[in-house]
Amino acid sequence: MYPFIKRFFDVFFCGIGLILLSPLLLPIILVLRLTGEGEIFYLQNRIGYKNRLFKIYKFATMLKNSPNMGTGAVTLRNDPRVTTVGRYLRITKMNEFPQLLNVVKGDMSVVGPRPLMPISFKEYAPEVQAKIYDSKPGITGIGSVIFRDEEKWVTASGMDPVLFYQTYIFPYKGAVEMWYQRRKSLWVDTQLIFLTACAILFPENKFVYTFFRDLPRIPFPGIGPKLQAPRTENKRPVKEARIEETGQNSVSKTGADR
Repeated sequence: MYPFIKRFFDVFFCGIGLILLSPLLLPIILVLRLTGEGEIFYLQNRIGYKNRLFKIYKFATMLKNSPNMGTGAVTLRNDPRVTTVGRYLRITKMNEFPQLLNVVKGDMSVVGPRPLMPISFKEYAPEVQAKIYDSKPGITGIGSVIFRDEEKWVTASGMDPVLFYQTYIFPYKGAVEMWYQRRKSLWVDTQLIFLTACAILFPENKFVYTFFRDLPRIPFPGIGPKLQAPRTENKRPVKEARIEETGQNSVSKTGADR
């Protein structure tokens, strides 16, 4: 019963959302066209329900040549490759608005695990890969709430960004998304929507750990110069950190989140 009710609310509320947000979406499209490089949308392959690929929609927020500039595939706090308009869209999460179309199409849900690129998906442990997309990926979810400002964590860690993702981010993301698979319900989804709003309005809040006391504990609470990476001699290198491919209607192996 839960999947059917959830799908009804997804279509109903996203349909209304597209209508209500149209006065905001149209100016965003116009501003993006007239500023930066004139890019509006980009599409990229993501892993979806039952590990099937789909195309996700977002507003473009970074320069087209971002993968070949600066830190390459890793997006950092105050990254200069992010456009002026794009920085505001990312802070407010308005760059995610086009995903309402993915929900209406049935590729995504309002709440669920965040959809990863195939190359990032491979960084999860096999047991996580087997279960994480037993639910449709979501616009928001437990991973979105906890990792809302992961770029700040990476920058503050003092570690190599790719190594930080490999050592801390990917394992913890897998742990919290598996928590969602065990706890998913309409009530949990409703709480996550509320917590998403809180995360946007109060970015430093830790309400999620008050609402869900059985969440896996964050493995890097003391981010700073003293944070040390474990030995990694036997680990394969990560091809991607917070990497989301660039290029409108195209898919490459690496790229920063535009």
